[in-house]
Amino acid sequence: MDVEIWSDIACPWCYIGKRRFEAALERFEHGDEVQVTWRSFELDPTAPAEREGERAARLAEKYGITVERAREMERQMTETAAGEGLEFRFDLARSGATFDAHRLIHLAGQHGLQDAMKERLLRAYFTDGELMSDRGTLIRLGAEVGLDEDEVREMLAGERFADQVRSDERTAAQFGISAVPTFVVDRALGVSGAHPPEALLELLREGWARREPAPVVVGGGEACGADGNC
Repeated sequence: MDVEIWSDIACPWCYIGKRRFEAALERFEHGDEVQVTWRSFELDPTAPAEREGERAARLAEKYGITVERAREMERQMTETAAGEGLEFRFDLARSGATFDAHRLIHLAGQHGLQDAMKERLLRAYFTDGELMSDRGTLIRLGAEVGLDEDEVREMLAGERFADQVRSDERTAAQFGISAVPTFVVDRALGVSGAHPPEALLELLREGWARREPAPVVVGGGEACGADGNC
């Protein structure tokens, strides 16, 4: 069963959602038969390399609230993250473009390291205060999960995987995805939001139940058993 997860690196609910999905997958009876693919989604495709000023002040301006209310929202989010075993440091977070980081996740996917790369980038952003548009940082983080530094450097210097990132985002638009994280099972059903593990587990079970049964193969005058084995 295929599960595609659209998310952004600079999305706190995406990091929380990752932990909750992992908890659901651990409890899912067919977890070892689930293929997870991380899909690209930029919350702000026009973001500069780095934004200036306090994050809470930008949040307040965006939503028309006071800076103190924005700081309280950050505190609440930090507490929610802590409940999932995550450390959020909004005081360190450096906001900016995430396009190259998404390209790096695609590169890691070719080496079987996609989930490790996604995890490292989220921790780098929310805990370590790393800038996701800084190519030197991305090269170092890629190497930390096992990617070749020269390959990462070459990828970042060109346009490799740019089309894949944009393709993910076009698909999201076609599916009507406007909020992340969004979990899509076999491109047949999905849900947006960092739902509790119980709800995500139910999504996995419903997706599994919708799968077509395996065909029974009969040949050579011998019948297959009721379990489909021949």
